[in-house]
Amino acid sequence: MSDADDKHSDCDNPLRAGEDVLLVDRKDREYLRTLTPGKTIHLRSGRFDMDDLIGLPDGSTIENSGGEAFLVLRPTYAKLIPHLPRKAQVIYPKDVGLILLWGDIFPGARVLEVGTGPGALTMALLRMIGPSGHLYSYELRQEFAEMARGNVDRFFGPAPQWTLKLADIRNGIEERNLDRIVIDLPEPWRLLPEAWRALKPGAVLVAYVPTVLQMKQFVDQARVSGFTAVEAMENLLRGWHVEGPSVRPDHRMVAHTGFVITARRLAERESSTLPGEASDDDTD
Repeated sequence: MSDADDKHSDCDNPLRAGEDVLLVDRKDREYLRTLTPGKTIHLRSGRFDMDDLIGLPDGSTIENSGGEAFLVLRPTYAKLIPHLPRKAQVIYPKDVGLILLWGDIFPGARVLEVGTGPGALTMALLRMIGPSGHLYSYELRQEFAEMARGNVDRFFGPAPQWTLKLADIRNGIEERNLDRIVIDLPEPWRLLPEAWRALKPGAVLVAYVPTVLQMKQFVDQARVSGFTAVEAMENLLRGWHVEGPSVRPDHRMVAHTGFVITARRLAERESSTLPGEASDDDTD
């Protein structure tokens, strides 16, 4: 048996050429790299030949030419997002978790995403709706749309259940009878009338905003725009250091990043004209 055959013999799903992996050093520093045949990478005063990593089991340990050991892992979603190529801020995994759970994103759902950024939330939504659902993403800026598509292609794979539109959502939503809408824009309250028309009765609307003033304005407007059961929340994530007898909170924590707001679409509107339909001055 050759060395290559021995490398694969006890591994059902070995690391493959073209995959992205995390290399983790002894101080838990992480490096995202693509396994490219014939390529050499340099890390921490040493080098790796990619060919030596291809075919290894996920979770292997390998030393660089300088004798420093690295753990080789396929990245989980939470580990991938901080390393995602981007030109815009991502929604962090701790907030994505709130959006998916409180937004009740389910397999087979028809979901509209407003604002893709680099595609971090896009990939999470695609994972949740599965092949039987459909995700419609509206993105105004071409460079963001291209980055989102590139990241989905690279880190998620083929997504026939995804429709990416380069369009201004303020010009209207084409889709109707949607199960969920997720908005990541600075003024999400301006979309409330159109969101009400696009959603099914009882469907969930989710907005993500960074500031208290944005959160307050959206909540107030949602309650008079055909939505009910409005909830606003934030998620503070604190890790713990656990090593031998030393057990303590980490010195740093991921505190405020944004507010997640959820609301349910009423079956009927209480008035014939929603705030924002008659004049934009009402939302200033």
